[in-house]
Amino acid sequence: MTANESCQEFITWFLKNGGTVDLSAMGITDFPSSEGGRGAVALKEIPEGHVLFSIPRNLTLSTRTSSFPSVFGLEAWKKLKLHEGWSGLILSMIWEAIQGSNSRWAEYLNILPTSFDTPMFWDEKDLSELLGTSIIEKLGKDQAEHDFETKVKPAIESRPDLFPAEHSSYYSLLTYHVMGSRILSRSFGVEKWQSDADDDHDHEGNKSIGSSMDVDEQHPTGSEAQDDNDNAEEDDDEDDEDGHDSSDTAMVPMADMLNARYGTENAKLFHEKDALKMITTKPIKCGEQIWNTYGDLPNSELLRRYGHVDILPLPNGQNGNPGDVVEIRADAVVNAIGEAHPNLTTESITERIDWWLEEGGDDTFEFDLELDYPEAVLSIVRLFLLSEPEFEKAQTKGKPPKPKADGEVLPILQKVIQGKLKEYPTSIEEDETLLQTEPLSVNLRHSVVVRLGEKKILTAISAKLDADLRQHAIGNQNKRKSDRQPEVKSHKKSKR
Repeated sequence: MTANESCQEFITWFLKNGGTVDLSAMGITDFPSSEGGRGAVALKEIPEGHVLFSIPRNLTLSTRTSSFPSVFGLEAWKKLKLHEGWSGLILSMIWEAIQGSNSRWAEYLNILPTSFDTPMFWDEKDLSELLGTSIIEKLGKDQAEHDFETKVKPAIESRPDLFPAEHSSYYSLLTYHVMGSRILSRSFGVEKWQSDADDDHDHEGNKSIGSSMDVDEQHPTGSEAQDDNDNAEEDDDEDDEDGHDSSDTAMVPMADMLNARYGTENAKLFHEKDALKMITTKPIKCGEQIWNTYGDLPNSELLRRYGHVDILPLPNGQNGNPGDVVEIRADAVVNAIGEAHPNLTTESITERIDWWLEEGGDDTFEFDLELDYPEAVLSIVRLFLLSEPEFEKAQTKGKPPKPKADGEVLPILQKVIQGKLKEYPTSIEEDETLLQTEPLSVNLRHSVVVRLGEKKILTAISAKLDADLRQHAIGNQNKRKSDRQPEVKSHKKSKR
C-alpha cells in the first residue's frame, strides 16, 4: 500500500469513527523535509477561529481508552508499575499493533512513522558530534531500556496468550524505542474532563508539560493560547511531584499530522467535554502550511524529540533558531568557584549547595540570544562568595543573595562560559566551514547546527562579560583616584 493510500484509508477511518474534517479547507500533503515533510495545507483562505477538525475523546489512544490494561489485568498492571511513565502506553500500542485490522486504531497505527532521525537511534560516532550539548544527557536511553527490561519484557513474557510467539518481532527493544519515539514526538496531554461547570468553555489542548488553559470563547478569535505540545519525558511517573497522570498522555489522530516551526503557529488544539478541536488562531492563506506549535523549542530539543532543526533569520542578521538556549549545570558553576576560591572547604560547598536546592534554587541555568545573565546563576555565585556569618544570615532570612553582576561575580561567570565552550569538539569557524561542505549526513548537519547555535550564544555572552569587566575596572580605577584626592579646604572666612 502506498503512503497516499494509507493516508486516504486513515481519513476514511477517522470520519467513520466520529471525527470531522473540513476537507474543503484543509488537505494532507508532502512538504519538503525542510518544511516538516507530510503536513496539513490550506486549500482556500481560512479565517481565524475556524474549526479545521474535531476528534472524539474516545478516538484518542491512551491507557485510558485502550482496552488492553483491563485485558491484561489491573492488579498485574500495577504490580509491574505499568501505570508509571510511558511503559504502559507503549505496551498498549504494541498490543494494539499485533491485533492488526482487529484493533480500533489499525488505520491510524499504519500511518505512524516506523523510523526516526532522532539521536535515540544514532550510533556512538554520530552521538560524539553532540558533545557539549545537553542532548546526550537528556536522551534517557538507559532509563528507557531499564523500563523495557523490568516492566515491558516481563509483562510480555507473563502473558503468552496476549503476546503470541508468532508476533515476536513486535517485542524487541527496537520496537519499544520506536513506540516511545512516536509518543515523544506526537503525543498530547488529554486530561479527564473535570466537571460540567466549564461546559461552555473550551480548554486548549495541552501539548506541553503543564495544565491546559481556559479559553473564554468557543472559537478563540484574538485569544492568546498557551503552548500545546505535550511531550513528557519517558520517565514521568503517575505520582510524580507535579501530579502528572500518565494516562493523560495520548496519541491524537489527525492532530499529530500538523507540523510545527518556531513562531509560525496558526492553529491550536482545544478541549471540549466530548471532543478535541483544532482551531485556527490567525487567518491562513490558500496554499500555506497549517502549523501547530511545539512551544518554540531550541534546536537541541527539536532534534532530540523530533529529529529536525529550525534555521530562520535572526535579529542579528545571522541564521539560526531564535529559541536556542545553552544549558549549564550548577556543578560547572561550583567547579569554577572552587578553582577561583580554593580556600572554600568541601563541607562549606556541600552545605551551601544543599541549602540552595532546599530553597528551590535551579540546578541548571539557561543562556539565550537575549544575552542576559540568568538571575539564578548570579545569585548562586554570590552565595558561594558569602562569608560564614553572611551565609548564616541568608539561612535565617531564607533568601538567597540578590542577583548582582559585580566585579566578584563576573570573573567566575566568565570562567564558567569558557569552560563550557571547551566541551564542544569543534570551533565556530570549523562548524561554519563544515556547513558549507557537501555532502554532509543528515545527523552530522543537525549536530553542527545545534552546537554552532549554542557556541554563538556562549561567545556573545563571553564578549559581553569582557565589556562589563572592563567597565567595572574603569569604575574601580576612577573610584580609587577619587579616594586619593586630598580634601580641598575653603580659605574663606565664615560670616558672623
